[in-house]
Amino acid sequence: MSVNESSDEGCRPVVRPSNSTCSQKELSVTASVVSMTVGIFSNSLALFILIKSYNQLRIKSRASFLLFASSLVVTDLLGHIINGSLVLFVYSSHKRWEMFDPYRIVCSIFGVCMVFFGLSPLFLGSAMAVERCIGVTRPIFHSTVLAPHHMKKLLGLTWLLAAAVAMLPVLLWRSYRVQSSRSFCFFHLKEPKDWLDVFLPLLFSLLGLLALLISIVCNTLTSCTLLQAKLRHKLHHKGTSYHVEMICQLLAIMLVSCVCWGPLLIHVTTVSARARDESASFNLLMVVRMATWNQILDPWVYILLRRAVMKKIFMLLYCCWSSKSRRLHQWQCSMLRSSTSTSGAGQSQCRCPGRLPLSDTTIKAIT
Repeated sequence: MSVNESSDEGCRPVVRPSNSTCSQKELSVTASVVSMTVGIFSNSLALFILIKSYNQLRIKSRASFLLFASSLVVTDLLGHIINGSLVLFVYSSHKRWEMFDPYRIVCSIFGVCMVFFGLSPLFLGSAMAVERCIGVTRPIFHSTVLAPHHMKKLLGLTWLLAAAVAMLPVLLWRSYRVQSSRSFCFFHLKEPKDWLDVFLPLLFSLLGLLALLISIVCNTLTSCTLLQAKLRHKLHHKGTSYHVEMICQLLAIMLVSCVCWGPLLIHVTTVSARARDESASFNLLMVVRMATWNQILDPWVYILLRRAVMKKIFMLLYCCWSSKSRRLHQWQCSMLRSSTSTSGAGQSQCRCPGRLPLSDTTIKAIT
């Protein structure tokens, strides 16, 4: 869901003391272009890394996780391209919906894309958490029952569920509405007419919150199981390293989703429950902007939280810590020599060691 809105109404050819309205519009368009460009670049890079990892590794549990992760990145990439293009089209038309969309066709497409590319990452994140939870807590069941074609069917069902929720307002003749910023379309939240206007956004928000809750529960169970297995030395070192990498990525995705999507889902729930809110338009604008960062931050989880990158970060931190320890030891040695110089004793007792090499065992300890 890539949209970056502003509350301006467009630049009018009227002589005014300042052109602040035009400046705000140009700034908003620039922010939308930057957000779209960064999102496309980040997701493309993450997709390249995931495809490369998928081709190199043929471990079943790892392949299933990479399948869902690649699907999540592809969904975010398409969301930036499609929704970003719609935003640029709206701004290029000066947000005159009555002129370029008299039958609300573009608005319906925009609303469907907003909901679909918003719910899909949440559903995929919860599906990934469930798959990893089963793979860690019930490895025999995962390896014997959950075949690759089952994973592909589950992936298709998550997309189908998100598409069904997105299409539901159109099928029920409760089309999406242009919001007060006039830069995007969403559910009808202001002064609902009947229970359908309350039910549709409430369904969207509750499903999103349910997906976040499932992710939190499954990731917690998986992390606790891995920690217990690590303490009891029940898992092989290689298998543990893959599990730890995937859990770190899942926890990061869950954290990003909660921070970015939590405010929007809670806001829609409260507005739908109260059926009226005077500040709904302003708050919706702010929380939608927060939600757009989810598709930008998601790919960086796979770019940064990889074993190769974490090893390099650990080596860098280890070298910095070794350098500081060496300087501290040298200072302690100099203080000891100065304090014992009068008696002439203790000078041979202090040795300042050089920097110790970083062994493979030390590197493997973190993976």
